[in-house]
Amino acid sequence: QVQLVESGGGLVQAGGSLRLSCARSDLTFNSYAMGWFRQVPGKEREAVAAITSSGRNTFYADSVKGRFTISRDNAKNTVYLQMNNLKPEDTARYYCAARRFLGSTWHRAPDYDYWGQGTQVTVSS
Repeated sequence: QVQLVESGGGLVQAGGSLRLSCARSDLTFNSYAMGWFRQVPGKEREAVAAITSSGRNTFYADSVKGRFTISRDNAKNTVYLQMNNLKPEDTARYYCAARRFLGSTWHRAPDYDYWGQGTQVTVSS
């Protein structure tokens, strides 16, 4: 059974940085594309970033381009989301997700097969 476990969330002041990690338990990590999403209560889950299984291609929401960086270490079965210059509007619960193939629908949450439980990020002004 695939398990995704996020970590690294917390409280940070505006302009600060956090790095989220998502570890995967099985041995086929390098066969899956990975994505990060975020959700605020009462709103739909929003795509943040995604990365192909090889790590060669990345995708970002316009709202985070230039501030967030997604990366992965297949040897450690881990994907990261480096978040810099955080803003109060980045406050949300962040989730990582996995799917076999990544394409033009990288931003569609229903297309992902596995999800973690999320980690809370709170940015104070």
